[in-house]
Amino acid sequence: MTKQSKIIATEARFPLEKLSLSPMNPRQDVPEADVIELAESIWAAGLIQSIAGLAGKKDTAEIVAGGRRLRALQYLAEQHPDLAKTRPELANPMVMLAPDAETAEAWANMENVARRDLHPAEEIRAYGKMEANGGTVGAIARAFAVKEKHVYRRLALAHLPDPVLDALAANEISLSNAAAFTVSNDMKATLEVLEQARGGNYSDHQIKQALKPDSVRSSDRRVVYVTEAGYDEAGGRKTADLFQEQTFFDDVALLDDLFEAKLTEAVETLQAEGWKWVEAIHDSWLCHYNMGLDKFGRVYAEEGELSEEEAERYDELAELANGDVLDAAGEAELAALQTIIDGQYTDEQRSHAGLYVYVDGNGVQQISGALVKPEDKKAAVEAGILRKSMHSSSGNDGPKSPISQKLRDDLNRVTKGARQHAALRDPDLLIDLLAYQLSHNLRWDKPFGITTTEVPNWPSTEADGYALDERLTTNPPRDMWDAKDLGASFRAFRKKGAVHVRGELVRFLAAQFQGGDEKLQALVDKATKPDTREVWTPTAANFFGRVGGPYMVEIWRDLLDLAEDHPTATTFAKLKKGEKAAKLEALFTQSDLRSALGVTEAQAAKIDAWLPEGME
Repeated sequence: MTKQSKIIATEARFPLEKLSLSPMNPRQDVPEADVIELAESIWAAGLIQSIAGLAGKKDTAEIVAGGRRLRALQYLAEQHPDLAKTRPELANPMVMLAPDAETAEAWANMENVARRDLHPAEEIRAYGKMEANGGTVGAIARAFAVKEKHVYRRLALAHLPDPVLDALAANEISLSNAAAFTVSNDMKATLEVLEQARGGNYSDHQIKQALKPDSVRSSDRRVVYVTEAGYDEAGGRKTADLFQEQTFFDDVALLDDLFEAKLTEAVETLQAEGWKWVEAIHDSWLCHYNMGLDKFGRVYAEEGELSEEEAERYDELAELANGDVLDAAGEAELAALQTIIDGQYTDEQRSHAGLYVYVDGNGVQQISGALVKPEDKKAAVEAGILRKSMHSSSGNDGPKSPISQKLRDDLNRVTKGARQHAALRDPDLLIDLLAYQLSHNLRWDKPFGITTTEVPNWPSTEADGYALDERLTTNPPRDMWDAKDLGASFRAFRKKGAVHVRGELVRFLAAQFQGGDEKLQALVDKATKPDTREVWTPTAANFFGRVGGPYMVEIWRDLLDLAEDHPTATTFAKLKKGEKAAKLEALFTQSDLRSALGVTEAQAAKIDAWLPEGME
């Protein structure tokens, strides 16, 4: 057949006794178990995928595509003698008839032409019906020739309200939108949000937020601090997000009460240690400016000293901890050594100082250093646990310093200059420090006055069709919020060797790369030879489902070199938008479809290199 020839196929219903398997059909032998499983699926969900054949004499037809389905229907006829009355659509299936033997043979060799991909809504309902009739996940997967993981994900949506599945079937919401509705157990809220979400007006996150406006997620610091077990024990209500492996905690008032109770208990425990005062802060950080902490005195524990053997062991354990390979016993040993280094507060210090207790953004309880309130500073100085301030302008704190603040700033600059001057003697140390800073989140304790900005490289469709080098997507900078000794951490980092240091530097510099001007970017491109299709493949989720139908028709015709009136082009043009997107995705990802369409080497090369207009 030439590119311009038209295939004029007809459809007609035939009684099962008038249908037979054509010698052209490639599936002459099918295991009986497969036939029975498919029959169960058809009985539950109907004949969703059509069969095709060639008309014979005396109103008969030979099936060239769909032989397994024909056997399943014949099996059902044997099991249900009254099939013609109870399920006439199965006793008289619709058959797509080829106009001639040549076409029928072509269909037999590329059966997918006679099949249509199931719409996700149809899949969900079909799987749900089969499961309701006792079908196992394995049986459903075999019957529909899909992976069990795929069946599990579809079944998770099978209990969605009919209006949501109807909206999905009409392509008014996306599959991921439908998945977002699984967090709701309130029909009224579901229907209200559904009306707002039709037409792609809401993202998945917005749908969940609208359905659960007052709930919090498992990552909330209150949940982490209270623990899920503690919340459950108190009788708190939860809702699972089946697709994001998240849980919504619905009783926020209860969660707040549990959070408050645990924080109060922490205050009472510390108070029993003899501190003059202990206060809880409900924010996730200490705001030095708003709390006036610059006016407080700071008391330091009397530091301990490690023996030479203990110091070596500390460095060894710190290196293991930096590589996240330290076991529980090692962590306990490291904590014991750290306690010695940190030292302990004396009873006298506790009697004049106090602590602030708070829970940080990660849900971890934090304790401020020992602080002396302004009104207690005089007594603390007299007791010898706090030195008299040399910077205060208050007459109560002693004579004014002869060094002005401006002069002190200049002296500090001189000190920094001396350090920079000395650092030039050790270039390797500076490079190691830079790699350490980039690969560790040091917050305000950065050794260099260098800041980085986020250079976005992650699309809103997440990883669908997108596969960057794992060095750009894993192992984010290690959070050093709780670090006790950055010096020990840096020593452990350097001990990993120059290859590790350079690797850390390279991957974080790559994550910061954003091009420069046109000539500089061209130079870098010439050296690195970037290929967008190496990391990105267009799919229904990340591209085709987000453009219009006419544009998809244009892409389909262009990639396959089709005339406007070619049957493959006109058939594609009649598909719904979601079906077009799925078909184009299959063209880019499934070799069997390319074979069925007779894609040439030149066309395959064009498909493999294709990018949307304006994309490099």
